[in-house]
Amino acid sequence: MRVDVLFDPFAARWTDVRDGAKAAEASGFDGIWLYDHLAGAVHGAPDVLECWTTLSALATTVTGLSLGPLVLNVANRDPATLAVMAATLQEVSAGRLLLGLGAGGGRDTPYAAEQEALGRAVPGDVARRRSVERAIATLRTVWSGTVGPVTGFLRPEPGPPIVVGGFGPKMAELAGRLGDGMNVPAGPRLAELIDIARRAHAGSGRDPERFVVTASASASRRRLAGLEEMGVDRAVIYVAPPYTEGISRISAAIRT
Repeated sequence: MRVDVLFDPFAARWTDVRDGAKAAEASGFDGIWLYDHLAGAVHGAPDVLECWTTLSALATTVTGLSLGPLVLNVANRDPATLAVMAATLQEVSAGRLLLGLGAGGGRDTPYAAEQEALGRAVPGDVARRRSVERAIATLRTVWSGTVGPVTGFLRPEPGPPIVVGGFGPKMAELAGRLGDGMNVPAGPRLAELIDIARRAHAGSGRDPERFVVTASASASRRRLAGLEEMGVDRAVIYVAPPYTEGISRISAAIRT
């Protein structure tokens, strides 16, 4: 099992992200993830770094770590444009992108406010799941290099795994059926959601063992061992700024 870190970008500065990423690489972590939000106020912060721009900068700052958004809200970017963005970042990073994708927060979450402030609708669960399905289909079409009569769209080599964020059975099924992986919070339903996703992946005619499961984790050797036993491929440990200090604490905790 690989162990990644999730940098919380709220009220963060680029220099701290950069230094934290270098510390994570030096400490032997496997990847860095970032939240995708646009307004700091949804977490009570003065501002927030934009996810994709920061990941692009990180791709040339650290050269041995996987990079990914946890997870991109499909409402924030046109899926066809995102496909070319992702293909470009896959090339810049030499194949290290893990493309986290999700439905975004619902109407009853604080995150709806940033969408509504920018003139975007926040539909119900069914419509948001359909948006994820359409986005995945669009990504794969554009990554083929040809859309209708138009050729020359950048093709990622290899295509980045699409890791779908899911908190319940319906998104787990969607992740397995259409995605290449799933991100899920650790908790009492983790084993159930992993099973649903892997069965759906197998049902789509693909190898369930190649399905990537990422899960949130605490900085504990015992907890990490438990996730590995459940079939988690990548454990993701949350880190708030200042990141260099957080990396130091986490490194000590999981090695003792």
